[in-house]
Amino acid sequence: MAPTPDPNSVGGGSKQDEATLKVPSKDPKKKDEKKDEDLSEEDLELKQNLELYVERVQDPNPDLQKAALESMRQEIRASTSSMTSVPKPLKFLRPHYGTLKAFHETMPNSDLKKYLSDILSVLALTMSAEGERESLSFRLIGTEGDIGSWGHEYVRNLAGEIAQEYTKRQSEEASIDDLMELVQQIVAFHMKHNAETEAVDLLMDVEDLDLLLEHVDKTNFKRTCNYLTSAAKYLPGPDDMLVLDISYMIYMKFEEYPNALQIALFLDNTQYVKQVFTSCTDLLKKKQFCYMIARHGITFDLDDEMVADDDDREALQDIVNNTKLSEGYLTLARDIEVMEAKTPEDIYKAHLLDGRASSGASADSARQNLAATFVNAFVNAGFGQDKLMTVPSDSTTGSSGNWLFKNKEHGKTSAAASLGMIQLWDVDSGLSQLDKYFHSNDNPIIAGALLGVGIVNCGIKNDCDPALALLGDYIDKEDSSVRIGAIMGLGISYAGSQNDQIRSKLSPILNDAKAPLDVIAFASLSLGMIYVGSCNEEVAQSIIFALMDRSEAELGDALTRFLPLGLGLLYLGKQESVEATAEVSKTFNEKIRKYCDMTLLSCAYAGTGNVLKVQDLLAQCGEHLEKGDIHQGPAVLGLAMVAMSEELGVDMEIRSLERMLQYGEQNIRRAVPLALGLLCISNPKVTVMDTLSRLSHDTDSEVAMAAIISLGLIGAGTNNARIAGMLRNLSSYYYKDANLLFCVRIAQGLVHMGKGLLTLSPFHSERFLLSPTALAGIVTLLHACLDMKPIILGKYHYVLYFLVLAMQPRMMLTVDENLKPLSVPVRVGQAVDVVGQAGRPKTITGFQTHSTPVLLAAGERAELATDKYIPLSPILEGFIILKENPDYREE
Repeated sequence: MAPTPDPNSVGGGSKQDEATLKVPSKDPKKKDEKKDEDLSEEDLELKQNLELYVERVQDPNPDLQKAALESMRQEIRASTSSMTSVPKPLKFLRPHYGTLKAFHETMPNSDLKKYLSDILSVLALTMSAEGERESLSFRLIGTEGDIGSWGHEYVRNLAGEIAQEYTKRQSEEASIDDLMELVQQIVAFHMKHNAETEAVDLLMDVEDLDLLLEHVDKTNFKRTCNYLTSAAKYLPGPDDMLVLDISYMIYMKFEEYPNALQIALFLDNTQYVKQVFTSCTDLLKKKQFCYMIARHGITFDLDDEMVADDDDREALQDIVNNTKLSEGYLTLARDIEVMEAKTPEDIYKAHLLDGRASSGASADSARQNLAATFVNAFVNAGFGQDKLMTVPSDSTTGSSGNWLFKNKEHGKTSAAASLGMIQLWDVDSGLSQLDKYFHSNDNPIIAGALLGVGIVNCGIKNDCDPALALLGDYIDKEDSSVRIGAIMGLGISYAGSQNDQIRSKLSPILNDAKAPLDVIAFASLSLGMIYVGSCNEEVAQSIIFALMDRSEAELGDALTRFLPLGLGLLYLGKQESVEATAEVSKTFNEKIRKYCDMTLLSCAYAGTGNVLKVQDLLAQCGEHLEKGDIHQGPAVLGLAMVAMSEELGVDMEIRSLERMLQYGEQNIRRAVPLALGLLCISNPKVTVMDTLSRLSHDTDSEVAMAAIISLGLIGAGTNNARIAGMLRNLSSYYYKDANLLFCVRIAQGLVHMGKGLLTLSPFHSERFLLSPTALAGIVTLLHACLDMKPIILGKYHYVLYFLVLAMQPRMMLTVDENLKPLSVPVRVGQAVDVVGQAGRPKTITGFQTHSTPVLLAAGERAELATDKYIPLSPILEGFIILKENPDYREE
């Protein structure tokens, strides 16, 4: 029903009726009649009324004008249309837009003119030419009234025009106050009507996100912050940090502390982390924060401001120091019933292959035994028992000693250290078991014991610093293998701690003219790990001088690569902070200059998704160079490091790596599999798996080895049956080639890492946070794999143990208020991205219900399946404290 004109408006009813009758009689033209016939009677009446109002508006009598404008306004407001068509009044007024505009210009300034401006502003929605921004200009000279009443589409259109106008005025440096008033109104409207994302977009365009803090309320702050944090990944710096700052403030305002803490950790802002602790009064919540900090793997000391009571503080510091990790991990293992130790033979499953391969390997070769050492260490990591190293001492054979001596010289180092891996995170029993090796006269064994101590303490902090006490004395021994064991042990156990005592011990080695190159290389790496992402000047200086002191011959050595890497780790993820050091690196010897440049660039922008840096690195990879150039390897790895931060970047990167395989030179092809391994670490995507499977049969053995190790990395800790099958077939395919077979074995150990309870992914908290120490460990291994023969296949195979920095249980373990395990039902399914969706969509799909503790695969999310408890953290990963729900009623 078309609304009829209001008969009581000024000018009396009779006059209006006459006029209505007159209009059609003015148009005797045939053409118009035909057009009018198509319209229904109501539409026809509406059209005629509107045409009448247009005439009346131009009447000299102001009363008439006002009445006509008022009626026109009501027509426009009352009309609702379907989503696809233009509202009728706007459609019928289109031909008159020009006349009204012309008349508007002749009108004197008055309320009526403002009134007409409002209407023209709405008409401009469908009429104005592209880029004219007429809707906005009429709005600004119109009445100050409520804009929401004209409808949502109108407000959205205005927001778009404001963004353009703002950019234009900024470049002309004109005043923007009138725009900002309008922005206030629009934001308030959007926030009221569940369009938080649009409000945020508008504020980003006019660079005034602080306004958000006034407009968010209890109902919409979560959705707003959700959108802000996920948008941050795609914003250029410094905007991304600004956006996260705002969402931190919003979370703090509404006391949503766990989310605020996550953003504080993401920003790497210790002040913010302290603020979360001091603002929150609930001790249980603080315990949950401690679990989150421990999972992120940073060193953090609580003081009396954050936790007043001494006993409480000690309990909390214990959680931060990760002392509970081993206990929780073993709880998970018992629940899933995988405590029984596995032997390398259980992993190789040689009986599934045809006869020829298994018969060839019956002779005990040192290389085979070394591979078995690693497989055994990875598979039984953290379980505290295995069949090779920790045989109970009462057995008469004493076979644990035997296994050690089935390895050659440097093989003994890895074998002794593997005991540390088996006792992972359990400091007390680990140290007591390793103690016997310290009394050995055999240097490689002592070196392995030292490294083992480092591994046991990985990620676990302790007030009495056992690792430093044990390893400190061995740093300056004569034998270089012992020194490396101690140095690497310190690097692993104190990664990320920025411990100055260790710096004063390791820095002198870097600039010691008598120290052998391998000791210097590992010292540089360990310092890089201990000060990861800290931009520490002194350490950087020491490493730079060490690099400058290298002779021509040493620069050609594969181990020299660890020096630039140690330097790069200092700036991991710190973006611009690297620039000064990058300038210095341009003065190095040309053999290492480019290599250093690429390594610094890739580390500094790791995990940031910075598109410009991806382009820089791609340009480096596109050049076709001679064989001698080694800098393209780190450039290819750098592409993966920069792009790994979010799913979209990963997919794009996988595609461009495919291109590189087709067009790149040999040294690029060797790095591509490693880059793929990093992009999908512990996340076996089928497409990547197939690419790596193809490359593992490549004619170039370096490419094949890299592909095999990467198959292990993408399947790390997943027990993926398809990859396990591929590797078994490869082991029979390469049964004559010792080097390739060694790589296959290592990969088999990685796939079954921790019997499928561990992950190597450096990301946690639903892929939001990136643990710097974990990434440092992985990147170090990948750099070592760029030149396999001298390092991993040579006598430095223990570089593989750097992976321990990234090994984390992929579990979710619920505990009660006394931190004792508590079994509750949870749903585990594929995570769904629900940012900016309307309503309350489901966050997981295709779920199964299990009782905790449960394992979470890549891209999975858990939610509680009961209302009996309330989790203290919104993200269910790792240790989650549950408190009883006071409102819960038994069914």
